[in-house]
Amino acid sequence: MKPGSRKRGPPPPGFVEDRSEAAARVERLLQYRFHDRALLELALTHQSFSGGAASYQRLEFLGDAALDLAFSDFLYRANPTLGPGELTTLRAANISTEKLARVAVRHDLYPLLRRACPPLDLLVGQFIELVKQELEDDFSTAPYGGCVVKAPKVLADIVEAIAAAVYMDCKSDIEKFWKVTRRLFEPLITVETMHEQPMSMLNELCQKHGMVPQFKESKKGEMTVIKIFVGGALVGMGSSEQRAIAKLNASRDAVSKLLGDPKQQVLTTGVGPGLVVEVEDLRECKQKLNEQCSKKHWPKPIFKLEKEDGPAHDRKFMYSVEVETQNGTYFARGDPMSRVKYAENSGGQKMLELLLKLKL
Repeated sequence: MKPGSRKRGPPPPGFVEDRSEAAARVERLLQYRFHDRALLELALTHQSFSGGAASYQRLEFLGDAALDLAFSDFLYRANPTLGPGELTTLRAANISTEKLARVAVRHDLYPLLRRACPPLDLLVGQFIELVKQELEDDFSTAPYGGCVVKAPKVLADIVEAIAAAVYMDCKSDIEKFWKVTRRLFEPLITVETMHEQPMSMLNELCQKHGMVPQFKESKKGEMTVIKIFVGGALVGMGSSEQRAIAKLNASRDAVSKLLGDPKQQVLTTGVGPGLVVEVEDLRECKQKLNEQCSKKHWPKPIFKLEKEDGPAHDRKFMYSVEVETQNGTYFARGDPMSRVKYAENSGGQKMLELLLKLKL
């Protein structure tokens, strides 16, 4: 062994030893063929492997700036009515450390990284398991993050380093760079999805039941942690290095619990003496109404769009429902909601409440 050289142990679990295959995986993901694959190999080399000499650190620095510019340019052109504050929040939602780390997990990039640091493998492995436990919708379409555990920076570094490798390989052509790298981030978080998911839905749920969500903020190191209380009960928690994203995380967590946790009964609405319909059932009301009509041999309920208004980033839908029974035909109108499926379920809920009152 040469003086000063390091003896490496066995490769880490899951590591892709075939470097041609590692590069090919990235190229297939990006749908881009590198002219200089050495750039990509450098982007996939951690300082623990290189002894701090040749690693992705310089590329990560460049990639951070390149992605910042590319997203700023795209969001500026795509959202001509947004002010700088909203554009900044939207950019942060797309390229925060939490988002980039989840991009790396979703595309299984960590096994491609050359490294020699078992503690890092353990830390990343724990984070990956937490991410896999998150709701499927959050993982694929609204990856703001949600767990209080801070995302390992190495995962975000990998994404930024790969982005920089593309930037250098395409000779700093920002248009080509964006066309290639945006595939890593799709589906992008837009102003519509950021407002719909999840803050608008939380406000709709609370307003419908005469309640106001309360946000309490604290710090955990560099992380901002936000807890949401409704009726004195903790219903959601989220964190991020950016306060705005932490609030989105907490709201997402609250909505998922209020709509999906059978133990969560914070929000209820009375429908007559001794009769209660829990908000957790809202997402299933259309299906339950269909099942009830089928069981009683009534015609299938008719859902009709009654109203649609509001700007593109805050669209509201209102649906009515008509049910024909042996005793007559009944009509109910739901509350305005930010999504068609929510609006239909709101109409279904109103009809179920009416049928309960009439004991049908």
